[in-house]
Amino acid sequence: MFFCSISGEPPQDPVISSKSGQVYERRLILKYINDNGTDPLTGEKLEESDLLTVKANPKTAPPRPPAATSTPALLHMLQNEWDALVLEMFALKQQYNSTRQELSYALYAQDAASRVIARLIRERDAAREALANVQATMGIAPASGTAEDVEMTEENGAQEGALPKEIVDQIDETQQNLSATRKKRKAPAGYTSTAEVKTFVATHTIPSLHSASPAGMTSLAVSRVNPSQFLTGGNDKIVQLYDRSTDKVLASLKGHTKKVNHVALREHEGESTLILSAGADKIAKIWAHDSASSEYIPKATIRTHKGELTGLVVHPTNSIVALSSLDKTYSLHELSNFTQVYRSAPGEDAFTSLAIHPDGALLALGTPSSKIQICDVRSGNIAASITPPDASSFTVNSLSFSENGYHLLAPDSLTSVAIWDLRKMKTAHTISLGEGFKVNKVLYDYSAQYLGVAGSEGIRVFAHKSWDELVRFEEAGDVSDIVFGEQGKEIWATSGREVRIWGLPA
Repeated sequence: MFFCSISGEPPQDPVISSKSGQVYERRLILKYINDNGTDPLTGEKLEESDLLTVKANPKTAPPRPPAATSTPALLHMLQNEWDALVLEMFALKQQYNSTRQELSYALYAQDAASRVIARLIRERDAAREALANVQATMGIAPASGTAEDVEMTEENGAQEGALPKEIVDQIDETQQNLSATRKKRKAPAGYTSTAEVKTFVATHTIPSLHSASPAGMTSLAVSRVNPSQFLTGGNDKIVQLYDRSTDKVLASLKGHTKKVNHVALREHEGESTLILSAGADKIAKIWAHDSASSEYIPKATIRTHKGELTGLVVHPTNSIVALSSLDKTYSLHELSNFTQVYRSAPGEDAFTSLAIHPDGALLALGTPSSKIQICDVRSGNIAASITPPDASSFTVNSLSFSENGYHLLAPDSLTSVAIWDLRKMKTAHTISLGEGFKVNKVLYDYSAQYLGVAGSEGIRVFAHKSWDELVRFEEAGDVSDIVFGEQGKEIWATSGREVRIWGLPA
């Protein structure tokens, strides 16, 4: 056996010096030669070429180190190996038990979910059977697909033409009932006076509504039944129902693929509340309140139009909703069975806004060419067409009838609004808002005493007939929608991700 003359241990790669005949480990002697250039024992000059490789045959395994050759050392090594093996087995056992427990929990959860689903299916089937029995007893034909989201398209609705007679009769009856009372109606007792409107201050701000990207709200509707609840549509494609009294989101309704342009609430005694929305994705969605779960469930999706929806209004009958679109048509849909009852023939211009007369017999449609069309709801015929005199072309993006039905409020340029007298078909007054003000929304209040204008520089409120500016709120910035609250005591508006409320000072 050889031993390295430098390390004193058996070499792994032995070489012999031709100068001294000593055995070295190759890596050690090469390092020494590089540093000194001599033989480490004799001091003679030594180069790498002077080293001769020792070739052993057969090759043998290197001997154990001295520490592993005694019996106590071997026992110690075996003990260490056994300890490592036991520890590894313990770790594997722990991992095995953990995996078994996770699998057990997953199986229990899956079994529980299956049981819940089975129970719900049984309850649903039982409810359907009970409903069918009640309908059979009362002689009512069961409606098809009442539990599903109905797809409303041209194929399952009425095409161009006149309204069905029963719908026309309903509109006529509503017109007669409303027109008999509204013309003589005065402002309700306790309604906000002009002097009180002038004192309005900011009373409440609800921040951080909808998503931050893309940010912004486009539309607003306030509940008449529960004035603390309001509905908003946003650029984030979501419709939100919020309760101001509890500061909680009651519902976040999804279904649109582009921004929501308009929202509305249908609240009618004896019927479930409906939430309606119209979007840039060419569809309108309808959700109904479910009293059992207190949630809003999807009831219908309207895909009638081929262009972006620009208007959504619930008809005074509370049984019809009207939609306008950039595809140059408008349509009417029944809310009892979610079917289309009318769609107009394509016009010359796209429709950019929509409003319905308080009596329900007329509707007004804005266009991108400054023209406003007034149509008969029952026949679909154009009753009148009005255009601001000497006006350059602009988009009529908002319309509002006064409650008495005599006047129509609409932009007559990008920075001014006009009040049209529908009895004479001419402007009664024009209000200029300034060079920097871009009109986004116009609105008459319920009493027809006030009119509000929302735009890029906040909100301005004017008195009807005197046309005096009563108050302005510039701190809101760019306002997309405006609503007068109950009894005219509040003004609501959407600005960015905030809903702002102004009212009487505390």
